Amino acid sequence: MPERNIEFGKYGARGIKGHEAVARQLDALAGYITTPVTVRRGLLARLHYLTRTDHARTAARVAGLTVTDRTLRAWLEGRRAPSRRNLERIEQAYRTVRRQNIARYLTARLNREGRGTRVEIHPLNQSGVDRPRQRVVEFRTLNVRRWDRIVAAWAAGDDPELDNAWIDQVIDLGSQWGQYEYVTNIGFAA
Repeated sequence: MPERNIEFGKYGARGIKGHEAVARQLDALAGYITTPVTVRRGLLARLHYLTRTDHARTAARVAGLTVTDRTLRAWLEGRRAPSRRNLERIEQAYRTVRRQNIARYLTARLNREGRGTRVEIHPLNQSGVDRPRQRVVEFRTLNVRRWDRIVAAWAAGDDPELDNAWIDQVIDLGSQWGQYEYVTNIGFAA
């Protein structure tokens, strides 16, 4: 069984780690607020999401939004505007809380009662690699039945665990799984 790539891109191949592509796809499924946090509408939507219940406020504080209730009220009423640093904290707290809130739903949706979800793996881009050094790497599909570890690592923002969880699934491709550690894209719809 091949080991993980140590010198990826040495000969000109381009791509991203498979777990990063999976995280991008899960982010797309999470359905974040599309209006930027720098626009008043986007800021208010995120603040309402983070402050509408006591549970949401607690999760926002744990996620790093540690301003007083008085400051939050001033932001909501438009009397004050958050600094750039606080806008970044609001965005990070929003994404963290949204991931935690949607993780259980996504796990059930992707597992589909044991049937799993079909994943399309688009191989790395070898257009910059000299012809004699190019590998034969093709488009592959894989049915992933156990999403629990992948979604839990994504929700926690734990990249090393997400990488390990994804590699545990990609190993099902057989002896060629190392060719799909780096990809151009991973797609799945649930």
